Amino acid sequence: MRLAIAIVLSFTSLHAYAQTEGPNFIYEVACDAIADVISHESDVYYPDTKEYASDNSHWALSSTTNSTCTVEPGTAEDVGKILLVLGLTRTPFGIKGAGHTANPGFSATPGVQIAMTRFTEVSYDTEAGIASVGAGNIWDNVYAGLEPYNVSVVGGRVSGIGVAGFTLGGGYSFKSNQYGLTIDTVAGFEIVLPTGIVVNATATDNSDLFFGLKGGFNNFGIVTTIYLETHPQTAVWGGSIVTTGVDDAVVAATQNFYETVTDPKAAILTTFNYDASLGLSITEMTIYYNAPTPPEGMFDDFMALPSLTKNISTRSYLSLILSTIEGSNGLRGYFHTVSLYEYTTPLLNAIVNETQFWRGQLESDVPEVFVSYDVEPILPSVFSHGTDSAWPPSRANGILPLNIYYAWASPDNDTLMNQIMVQSADYLTQVAVAEGQDIAETSLYPNYAIYDTTMERIYAGNLPRLRELKAKYDPFNVMGLSGGWKF
Repeated sequence: MRLAIAIVLSFTSLHAYAQTEGPNFIYEVACDAIADVISHESDVYYPDTKEYASDNSHWALSSTTNSTCTVEPGTAEDVGKILLVLGLTRTPFGIKGAGHTANPGFSATPGVQIAMTRFTEVSYDTEAGIASVGAGNIWDNVYAGLEPYNVSVVGGRVSGIGVAGFTLGGGYSFKSNQYGLTIDTVAGFEIVLPTGIVVNATATDNSDLFFGLKGGFNNFGIVTTIYLETHPQTAVWGGSIVTTGVDDAVVAATQNFYETVTDPKAAILTTFNYDASLGLSITEMTIYYNAPTPPEGMFDDFMALPSLTKNISTRSYLSLILSTIEGSNGLRGYFHTVSLYEYTTPLLNAIVNETQFWRGQLESDVPEVFVSYDVEPILPSVFSHGTDSAWPPSRANGILPLNIYYAWASPDNDTLMNQIMVQSADYLTQVAVAEGQDIAETSLYPNYAIYDTTMERIYAGNLPRLRELKAKYDPFNVMGLSGGWKF
């Protein structure tokens, strides 16, 4: 079977023939057709090869699917050829940057897995102050590539996070208090449309597409390069503190920081965890200041905590990121979120109590469970740095996205864990509403929202505009054959 089959057989004939040949027939046709049309800079891989295994592998085991084949495009033009074949054959496909999504099926497929592994350019235009970043990068590589120029970008806070999905979903960063979301610092995108055409989207060229890509993921095509504004980067101060048994002190330190620190160079992440493999509730705080030395006293509450480990120093920004590795340890896992406008001590205590409550409910039935609630005290001005974008649908109030993460070993627990995480998010929403926060219908951050969240809950009033945009750039819904949030 080669491209000749896809050409000789009509669209209708292909699918009629598939009824007798089995559901994988068209997928196999598409794989062989792609192998015929791509250049020597790209390759197709099949099961029993290391490339196939790597291309399908995801950070969360529950997000990994065995595809019929994988393809590693090496040029934007080849991405266009691949999309044309997939559209002709109506073959499901996945688009994987670094594979860090915790929503199953969002970047994986039983059809053709596209791995953006070869799009790893990191270059810097010193005159324009713009970094060109390939969509297959992780942020570690971007920070490393820009470090010799003493500049950096607004990107991921943890080692191993992919550039593409993170950016196309918004992008909260240690630097968001200073510069906004990652999408607020994007100067442009190179994107391959479902027609196979390669275009650039900026504030002046294809400006409607530029709007849609800022928070709109892969609804309009496949992004191959992201152009990011840079800023000067000195050494930074920070790292992590790990402790146990002092949640009251951690809550007090976190609340005090939230209420008193308005310096946009400062940021913290406070994570309340239960790890069944250790049988311990552990709290981790990552503290950050975007300069070699923080103002006196700013982080004293955290530095005074009794700690199991403490890794705080003046260091390069890359060193800080590399010290905050987020490992799934081969487990399954989901994310979910609550959108908050403020933190209070009772709300933080409720978050701690959720960790303990679900520990008691799960530790006997789900022995390898890991429960995590990640508090992100971001300044309310975070959305003021950017302009109109697919997400957030409103910039009137800054959103503090509480990240809920659960991990476990057995697929038998997938449905249960989804139900528990949704229940926990609903409960914490009720706690915040009872305190006076009007968040019952507030848009959820799409990089954290669990897979069965409605599109209305994420994109709200922007959804009709985004659907019109989708129809303009993808009238035959080729991108609907891939996973993710779909308009």
